[in-house]
Amino acid sequence: SQSKGKATVNFKLRDWLFSRQRYWGEPIPVVLDQDGKPEPLNESDLPLMLPDMDDFKPSKSGEPPLSKALEWVNTTNAAGKSVLRETNTMPQWAGSCWYYLRYIDPKNEASLIDPRREKYWMNVDLYVGGAEHAVLHLLYARFWHKVLYDLGVVSSKEPFQKLVNQGIILGEDGQKMSKSRGNVVNPDEVIDLYGADSMRLFEMFMGPLEQSKAWSMTGVQGVHRFLAKVWRMLIDGEGNLKDEVVDAEADKASLKLIHILIKKVTDDLDRMAFNTAISAFMIFTNEFTKFEKKPLSVVRQFLVLLSPFAPHLAEELWEKTGGEGLACSQTWPDYDEKFLIQDEITVIVQVNGKVRAKMNAAPGISSDAMEKLALEQKDVIRAVGDLKVQKVIVVPGKLVNVVVK
Repeated sequence: SQSKGKATVNFKLRDWLFSRQRYWGEPIPVVLDQDGKPEPLNESDLPLMLPDMDDFKPSKSGEPPLSKALEWVNTTNAAGKSVLRETNTMPQWAGSCWYYLRYIDPKNEASLIDPRREKYWMNVDLYVGGAEHAVLHLLYARFWHKVLYDLGVVSSKEPFQKLVNQGIILGEDGQKMSKSRGNVVNPDEVIDLYGADSMRLFEMFMGPLEQSKAWSMTGVQGVHRFLAKVWRMLIDGEGNLKDEVVDAEADKASLKLIHILIKKVTDDLDRMAFNTAISAFMIFTNEFTKFEKKPLSVVRQFLVLLSPFAPHLAEELWEKTGGEGLACSQTWPDYDEKFLIQDEITVIVQVNGKVRAKMNAAPGISSDAMEKLALEQKDVIRAVGDLKVQKVIVVPGKLVNVVVK
């Protein structure tokens, strides 16, 4: 071997067909002289606007619709010579590759974007797209952005900081929805039966955002029952706020319950784990329903948390509680760590590796105290019987295993 070989990259680049024969699209700022030679418009003539037209169909000869706007097509260049405007328009990529920049500075008529605003806001924190966009829109948008970076228009090399590709919702048969398969779900029909909140909540509850999931009308019904339970928790049979919802200082138990929920929902929203956040709402509702007195302050915090998930129900209940404005406009609640501290822990007790009992203990309980408490459990005493205790294995705060022979 002469070690003359080396790794290399072969680029298979192709020309990008950047024109469409339709009316809707950005007009190309180019004119053609009598010899067909293209000339770019002067910056003073930009932006070039589409002419008003009633007929958007291509001509019989296949020419683009703009070819019929003769007053617009026939114009003069800077030298006063007769020229023809380009009648093709740009594809949708022309606008979709950089639209996020104009969101930051939509009324700027002097430039694409104010550099100070661009530096403050960019790059985009989160882009929720879809795997099918990876080789089209995302590729083009990144290319466009990198060109703008090279030109000094933007300060970030990459347009998007984080990308999440959501899964698709399959038919109830587990197949991709298709008219030919007859498994398409009509959202309007679901909403007519169970309401928009039920459909919205079920879509989030189906599983992790990134996974594809099969639709289930039974699942929609289950979520609908949960929302009905939330309503009944606070509203009586006549549609009024229940007497047990009281405008009084919240007790420790209700504060503990709501602060656990605030932390869980806040953390899950940051992770886009909507399904587990909804599970937390269900746990809260099951527990809070048992409370004889439901502090109004806790109820309102619950509704603010619920509003992004089930906005219609949350807003109606917010109004029923006398809340000012809208629930979705309120400041997001903060949790207090002191209410997250467990008063008790659950310890598993095994005999020869088999679970025989569960016992409650104080956090921080010593290993000796755990062992003593475990050996006092009735089910453990029964399981040990006349056998001899060889040793006791203690996993602090979690488990006690009594080994007998």
